[in-house]
Amino acid sequence: MNGAVMDWTDWIERFGEPGVLAVSGLLTGLAFGFFAQRSRFCLRAAVIEFWHGKFGDKLTVWLLAFATAVVAVQLFVVSGLLDVSTARQLSSRGSLSGALIGGLIFGVGMVMTRGCASRLLVLSANGNLRALLSGLIFAVTAQASLSGVLSPWRETIAGWWVVDGGPARSLLALMGVGPMDGLAFAAVWLVTALFFAYYSGWGFWKWAGGIGTGLAVALAWLATYQVLAHSFEPVQIQGMTFSGPSAEWLMRVLSNPNDPWNFDLGLMPGVFLGSLIGALVGRDWKLEGFGGGYTMPRYIIGAVLMGFGSMLAGGCAVGAGMTGGAIFAVTAWVTLVGMWVGGGVADRMFDGAHKPAPAPAPSPEPAPLAASAPTAAP
Repeated sequence: MNGAVMDWTDWIERFGEPGVLAVSGLLTGLAFGFFAQRSRFCLRAAVIEFWHGKFGDKLTVWLLAFATAVVAVQLFVVSGLLDVSTARQLSSRGSLSGALIGGLIFGVGMVMTRGCASRLLVLSANGNLRALLSGLIFAVTAQASLSGVLSPWRETIAGWWVVDGGPARSLLALMGVGPMDGLAFAAVWLVTALFFAYYSGWGFWKWAGGIGTGLAVALAWLATYQVLAHSFEPVQIQGMTFSGPSAEWLMRVLSNPNDPWNFDLGLMPGVFLGSLIGALVGRDWKLEGFGGGYTMPRYIIGAVLMGFGSMLAGGCAVGAGMTGGAIFAVTAWVTLVGMWVGGGVADRMFDGAHKPAPAPAPSPEPAPLAASAPTAAP
C-alpha cells in the first residue's frame, strides 16, 4: 500500500514482527495507563464498594471499562477483524481449581496492597513508593510461581480440576450461543454502567477514562491478532495482562537483556509512561511512602499473595478478569468471581478490624448547683 497509510504487512517487513509487537504494546499501554489513571480505574476499589452495598463511582468506572472491553472485542469478532479461537485462554488446557483458588488468593492480596497488579504500576508512576515496592515483590513472586520455588505448589493446585481446550473453555460454546449473544449480554451491562455514570454527574475524564480503559484492553487483542495474522510464522494471539509481563521484565533486567522484544515488553513501560502523563495532566503526582509499621508487612504479604494467585489463576485482574472475560473464557470468569469473593472477605477481615470504633456519646453534663441562700448573720 502506497501513501501515508500502510498495512500490517508493510510495517512487519520494515520493522520486523518483534518491533511492531513492541510498539503495539507501547501504544496500547500508553492508552491504558493514561485512561486508568484519569478515571481511577481499580478492581479493588470496585469490590469494596460492592460489598459495602454501594453503587458508587469506583464500581461504575470498573463496570464501564469491563463492559466496553467486552462489547468492543465481540464487535471485532462479529465484524471479522478478530479471531480469538487460538487464544491461550480458549485453545489450551486450563485449570478450574487454579482459576478459583488463584482468584481467591489474588483478591485477598489486592485488598492488602490496596490495588491490583495494573493499579500498582499506575500508582508507581504517580510517585507511590508503597506501590513500587509491592509491584517489585509481585514480579519476583510471579516468576517464582512460574518456574521457581513456588511452581510445584502452583502445578499441584492447578492439577486438581483440569478442563480441556476448545469448546470446554468457552462460556459461549457451553451455553450454545455465539458472539452476537455475547455482544448483547455485554451491551446490557454497558447500558447499566452508562445509566449510573449519567446520574452520577461525571465529568469528562471519568467518562473518557472508563471507556478508554476498556477500549485499550480490546485493542490489545486486535493489535496482536493483526500482527500475527500478517506475519510469516503465525503464533498464538495474546491480550493485555500484567503478571507474565512483570515476571518477564524482571528476568530481562536480571539475566536476559538481549531477548527479542515483544508485546509484553512494550506494554509495561507504556502503562508507566501513560500513567505518568495522566498524573502530570491532573497534577496528581505526589511522592508517598509507608505510613507506619503495620503497613509494610501488609503490603509485602499482599504482593506475595497476588503474585502466586495470578500465576495460579492464569492472569491478574486485567489479564484474567477483563482480557479473558472479554472473550468469554470460562476460567477467566471463574477467576473474576474468586477475586470479588476473596476481596470482600479480606476487606472484612483486615480493614473492617482496623476501622476506628465510634466515639462514645458524651454523657450529659450535671446540672449546675443552685446558689445557696445567704446565711443570716447571727
